[in-house]
Parts: sequence; structure tokens; C-alpha cells
Amino acid sequence: MKNVVFISPNFPTNYWQFCFHLKENGMNVLGIGDQPYEELAQNVRDSLNEYYKVSSLENSDEVYRAVAFFIFKYGRIDWLESNNEYWLERDAKLRTDFHITSGFQEEDVPRIKYKSKMKAYYAKAKIPTARYHMVDDLEGCRTFIQEVGYPVIVKPDNGVGASHTYKLGDEEQLKRFLEGKEEDIPYIMEEFIDAEVNSYDAIIDSKGEPMFETGNVTPYSIMDIVNNEDNSLYYIVKHLADDTRKAGRAAVKSFGVKSRFVHFEFFRLLKDQPIGKKGDVVALEVNMRPCGGFTPDMINYAHSTDVYKIWADMVAFDRSTKPVGAHEYCAFVGLRDGKDFVMSHEDIMAKYGSQIKMADRIPDVLAGAMGNRMYVGAFKTKKELDTFYKDLLEVRKG
Repeated sequence: MKNVVFISPNFPTNYWQFCFHLKENGMNVLGIGDQPYEELAQNVRDSLNEYYKVSSLENSDEVYRAVAFFIFKYGRIDWLESNNEYWLERDAKLRTDFHITSGFQEEDVPRIKYKSKMKAYYAKAKIPTARYHMVDDLEGCRTFIQEVGYPVIVKPDNGVGASHTYKLGDEEQLKRFLEGKEEDIPYIMEEFIDAEVNSYDAIIDSKGEPMFETGNVTPYSIMDIVNNEDNSLYYIVKHLADDTRKAGRAAVKSFGVKSRFVHFEFFRLLKDQPIGKKGDVVALEVNMRPCGGFTPDMINYAHSTDVYKIWADMVAFDRSTKPVGAHEYCAFVGLRDGKDFVMSHEDIMAKYGSQIKMADRIPDVLAGAMGNRMYVGAFKTKKELDTFYKDLLEVRKG
């Protein structure tokens, strides 16, 4: 029986399903989290063989001792994972410390977490990337901007999501950014790319081959959604585009991905630009974990499958026992509080109730990027998908 340590099985709230299928596949599932055991949801408890509570998952020593305890009690740990961007570096350090060889090690972190380091691996895969400059002083940034022009994008070189990401449109904004940024955080500056985000989402086996592939499209900038407190929307594609699949597979090989659920983000150009022609796929960044929020559930709705099960099969058997069924688009809409939408919740459910898969409040910790109230719906055609978005996003005028 394999021993699997799963970090934070209770959050995000849908991640217990990874543990459930691990246990179902005969794994010994050992959870580490900071929520008292008696407060865990029943489905989380049922998915674990044992749970170790720490006072805080931020406390490295406590988490280290928790893993050491599990090794003392159960023997060698075969797998350690959180599937969470926030803990990827911690996961890698714990694997290195305890000689757990089934995932990325501490030495792998720079290429999978630092946006500047990713570019060499994209180049190896022959995938174009935006020109960039590591933020230093005003003169250095000016020199770069003279080459690429305004606007430019600045973001932490090692960051999660779109937090602390800004579009700078002139020198006054550049000066304000340089004066206000945190000194101890390295920032990367890139030329602005006019594009929508197309992702490659896949579960990769131990040989670096895809067991399952799909993708999503985000028509609007996540950076703008966060910074402007706008509504959020994206959708799972009915069928993955061939060029996205090709780029995703090339990136998997270049970055040396094995035995992982990945979410790679690409730009699809909306017009001709120095980096490429309209419609071309160019690199944005790699994320060595599932797409966030409720996207795994949306993938399941779009493809009549269960990616939690496919991932657990990869861990247990290095092959999938879960078939993929009929394909649809699956749409996400995250609506902001305080906006005067034309359609009420009752209106939405009356018109789309048979197609709505999820409708709920979004946890506050995720609301910055996703909105406050979400609706997830499945649709057979792009026309139906577009009408759904138009209806839900319409606000009263005046």
C-alpha cells in the first residue's frame, strides 16, 4: 500500500475529491491541515486514513514534524502533494528533505515558479515569449520601454495568480509603481500582449505523456478583473485546439513534467504584433497544478468524466480507468456584488436551470479573482454559451 501525504485536504473545498479517489484506489491517505479534525466536513474525514492538525500550514517546522510523524508510524512516504500553487515550493522542499522522489524537488523550483526562468524552457520548445526586463531603476525600465513601447505589464517574478500585477501606460504610472512597490520582491516587466488566454490543462503520467487533455479560454484579462473589481468569466472548451495541444505537449517535454496535473497558460494573439501574427499561440506561464477554483469540476461537466479520479489513477496505477464521455462547453460567470444586473437569481434559474451545474457564493479568499456569486453552466454550442454570458452580465442602464 502506498503512503500518500496530502497537504490541506480541506481547502480548496473541492480537493477532498483527490483524497477520496486515492483512498478508493487503495492508497493510505494522510492529511495535514490547520483545521481541527472535528470541524472537517464529513466527506474530508471519510477520504483520509489519518489527519494531523498543525496550528498553521505556514509553520514549516510543524509541517515537517507532521511528515516525520507519518514516516515514523507508516514507513516511507511514496507521494506528497497539495495540488495548490501556494504550497508548491513547500511541497518541493518536503520531498527533498524526506527523499520523496515522485514529484518536483527543491532544485526544480526556479524553472517552475519564476516567470523569468520559464522563458529558457519555452525557447527550448520553440514557443515565443514576451520580451522582458527585470525591474531595477527608472533608467533601466525606461531603456526597456524605449524598445517595446507602452503599455508594459509588471508582476512579481514569483507570484500567484494576478495579484500585484499592473499595466503601466505612461512614465507617471511607472514612477508611481517604482515608488510604491515592495523592495524585497523581484518584479518582471514585459511588453504588453493583446490577446486572450488559452490554457492547456492535462494530467501527465510518469513517462511525460498526457493521460487527459483539455483547456479553457479567458476572453478578458484576469489582471483587469482583479484590479478593476470586474465580473469574471471563462469557459472550458468543447474540443482542445490543435495548436494549443501542440504547444502544451511541447512545454510538458521542455519543462520535464512527469506525474502531474498541470495548467499551462498561453496567449492567443488578437492582432498582428511584434511577437507574432493574429491567432498565433505564444507562452504566458506554466502552473504545475490544476487550474484553480472550481475548474476541475467544470472540466468534469464539459467532458462527462472525473479528473479527480484520473489524477488518483495516475498516482496509483500510472494509467486511467475513467472514460471520457460527451463533450460540451462549460461556462463560469462570477458576478460582483453591488452591480444592478438585469437578471435576478430567480430569473437565471428559470431560464437556465436545466443547464446550471453550480450556483453559489464564492469564498471571500477567492472573490478577488472570481467575483462574489458564481454560476456554472454546460452548453452544447458556442452560440448558447455566448447568449448565457450576455444575459448574466447585462446591467441596467442609468
